[in-house]
Amino acid sequence: MLREPATFDDSHLESLLPSVKPSRRGFIAASGSLGFALAAGPLQAQTVINTPADGLEVLDFTVSVTGGANMPAYMAAPAKAGKYPVVIVIPEIFGMHAYQKDICRRLAKVGYVGVTLDPFFRFGDLSKMTAIGEVVAAANKLADPQMLADLDSLVAFVEQQPKVNAKKIGITGMCRGGRTVWMYTAHSPKIKAGVSWYGGLGAIPPAMPQTPKDVAGKLNAPVLGLYAGADGGIPVNQVAELQEALKAGNKHSQASTFILYPGVPHAFHADYRPSYRKAEAEAGWVEMLAWFKKHGVA
Repeated sequence: MLREPATFDDSHLESLLPSVKPSRRGFIAASGSLGFALAAGPLQAQTVINTPADGLEVLDFTVSVTGGANMPAYMAAPAKAGKYPVVIVIPEIFGMHAYQKDICRRLAKVGYVGVTLDPFFRFGDLSKMTAIGEVVAAANKLADPQMLADLDSLVAFVEQQPKVNAKKIGITGMCRGGRTVWMYTAHSPKIKAGVSWYGGLGAIPPAMPQTPKDVAGKLNAPVLGLYAGADGGIPVNQVAELQEALKAGNKHSQASTFILYPGVPHAFHADYRPSYRKAEAEAGWVEMLAWFKKHGVA
């Protein structure tokens, strides 16, 4: 469980969010600019965590999506026969690479089918681009309608897999993928629970004209937000607005909540970047699994 450092100063948050203390259940929001996703540092050569595939079935595959394209994806499942709940893992701005695949294997080790994808595949392999401007420009080409349709295709494919319990589908994602958690949970009634890791809350027209606040009132499942207290790109006023939108929404919106991790930077779960914070990343992982279990994705 989380413990706040005694030196953490929450006065600036309290003034903006008087009804919320940034303790175990606090609030924080992400910037509308994708540029802050890179503040924690560039891609590194390898991940800190490397989960072996022993006892698992893993598969690189493609899914047919709109326009006749084939979207790259990856799946990890327990080798033992059975029907398992699913967690879809949405990548950050850098696209699908070893980090997301490892998260899928971590999920499979605890009894899930973990599935990830490359949402930016139409614009190249963003994980191999070395110029940050090129990465941002490419990622910003992905329009929300295309993103939602591609995820619909992925979910339809996953539902047909023999080891999948199609009635228990959760979704999680980091940074840009965290934003997608909010947007897709409002779009698809097939999602039973979502967990957004420091997901962006701003609009980036024309591809992303809406924000999570715009869809907050019509979530199809409750969402847990895991956010960083020392994320320099996260204006608190945005989360205050999202908080109010959630309160005024439906039962799933009202059941959504946030956890603030004081003193840690953006991308604190990304073990392949300098921003990685082991204690908070592990605490967030525990919270994520508990959230899925609480809401029937287990």
